[in-house]
Amino acid sequence: MKKYLLLAAASSALMMTACQDTTTQVPTPQQHSQNTPTQDTQSTEPTIQEAKEFLEGAAIELDNISVRAAQIDWVNANFITEDTDALASMVGEEFGLMATRFANEAKRFNKLTLPADMTRKLDGIKRGSNFPAPDKPGAAAELAAIQTALNSAYGKGKFKYKGKEIDLGEASQIIASSRDPEELQAVWEGWRTIAPDMKNKYARMVEIINEGSVELGFKDTGVLWRAGYDMPADEFTKEADRLWTQVKPLYDELHCHVRAKLNENYGDAVVPLDQPIRADLLGNMWGQSWGNIYDLVEPVKNVKSIDETALLVNAKYDAIKMVKTGEAFFTSLGFEPLPETFWKRSLFVKPKDREVVCHASAWDIDNQDDIRIKMCIKIDGEDFKTVHHELGHNFYQRAYKQQPIFYKTGANDGFHEAIGDMIGLSITPEYLVKIGLLDPKDVPDSSADLNLLMQQALEKVAFLPFGLMVDKWRWNVFNGTYSPAEYNDGWWELREKYQGLKAPSSRPTNAFDPGAKYHIPGNTPYMRYFLAHILQFQFHKAACDIAGNTGPLHACSIYGNKEVGTRFNAMMQMGASRPWPEALEVFTGTTKMDGSAIIEYFDPLMTYLKEENKDRTCGW
Repeated sequence: MKKYLLLAAASSALMMTACQDTTTQVPTPQQHSQNTPTQDTQSTEPTIQEAKEFLEGAAIELDNISVRAAQIDWVNANFITEDTDALASMVGEEFGLMATRFANEAKRFNKLTLPADMTRKLDGIKRGSNFPAPDKPGAAAELAAIQTALNSAYGKGKFKYKGKEIDLGEASQIIASSRDPEELQAVWEGWRTIAPDMKNKYARMVEIINEGSVELGFKDTGVLWRAGYDMPADEFTKEADRLWTQVKPLYDELHCHVRAKLNENYGDAVVPLDQPIRADLLGNMWGQSWGNIYDLVEPVKNVKSIDETALLVNAKYDAIKMVKTGEAFFTSLGFEPLPETFWKRSLFVKPKDREVVCHASAWDIDNQDDIRIKMCIKIDGEDFKTVHHELGHNFYQRAYKQQPIFYKTGANDGFHEAIGDMIGLSITPEYLVKIGLLDPKDVPDSSADLNLLMQQALEKVAFLPFGLMVDKWRWNVFNGTYSPAEYNDGWWELREKYQGLKAPSSRPTNAFDPGAKYHIPGNTPYMRYFLAHILQFQFHKAACDIAGNTGPLHACSIYGNKEVGTRFNAMMQMGASRPWPEALEVFTGTTKMDGSAIIEYFDPLMTYLKEENKDRTCGW
């Protein structure tokens, strides 16, 4: 998604409620405590009419700068040069100055009792952007330059391996396919050589945005981020931990089993059975998903299975056909097709003549119909799912286009990420048959269910603790728990605590391993992905219930069900105009996020894992 999160859209996209009555109006600023900016003393008392006029003017400015910023960022992501970096820095500075100005102006109205809608908009504006610059000369420009430099450094990242300079894509292919622990370690460490030069810039950025957050009345930037979840920051931390507690038993069983299977392959010297797992052995550059080691942990051997990559290749799919197929899923639910501009303006394959940021993303350029994706699509099963995910963003963006600019985002940021992932859960054998990719006679029988669930768990369940710890690390950076000298040790402290993973070797004193993960130098809050992994299963269960599914949750596909599409669209059209529990209730019938759908989905696998692990020593 595009880089600039628009003030209230940046903050009200992070809304979460646990214990409070979600049917009440949004609290007025006086009711907030930890999350409310301090009040300015004014010589004249403002009026409701002045607040209305301020919001009207802010909406016009926001709309104008958001379109221009999106266009510049699009060019920068697709043509990484010194000139496009400079343009991105300039618009970033302009946006930062505007965000600070708006936040300070909005505080004038703190003492007014306003309609809930106006209060909601003003609260979002007062929270500013996720990365606020302090109100002093040069701060916004310095912050914008640092952020552009960090993003570009990641996009241009390369390192030498076996005498050849390779990029992240090439390195990831080795991590995914190799079973040589020495090669895996070398490539894993090689990619992280791009990051040490980011460390000082990142530390300086933290100083700037913390100063900006304090000016807005927040203790630090972590409190600012958590403020948008409609509860005190500490309560949101507890709520995230509650959701993790719900799903942790499933992760623990998966970790134990995967470690045992890796031990069978690599031996005690590489994979001790009483220690965290080496992060380079799991088939993914960051150890966040483990699907590429499926062959080592396949539950049932010699049963018919589905190779989505082979199906796509044999059917002569190209990048465009992959995207057309994803679009067809949404149109089968009753959504209108993507606009012609989408096909003309998106980036689908990696250009051969220039540097681009290949990280998949969905863009809303004009807050109306100019929606796009940016991907370097590969013809494989992973990117087939990613296409569905990114299109989920686009259809969501278009669904709420009639909302005011302040509300043109997800009900909370986890909603946006969950939409497409929910669709991905419907990529079942039944779906593949319906779209002509799979011959009905090749559909596996129920004996293959464990294999399918294991494949899903290696992607979805394995990700959960990583999705949680990335922002827990940032919160500790923002509040000073981790000083710059402790950035890397803190990163691995949390990776071991939550994931049970460790680095393959001692890390250099100058290491900045967080910088080797896109969302850190790219400055994208990460809690959305953890929440999305909770919500996608909750959405999937609700959708399957609407569709009248009577079989196992993991076998349900909602492809072609227009009743689901109608309910789904009703939720998406709300954007962030109401607290997220109200949007959740429109689709699911409940106002509370819940991890129990994950447990139900993977119930057969959980039974299998417990049986496999009964004589093993689990934990780390």
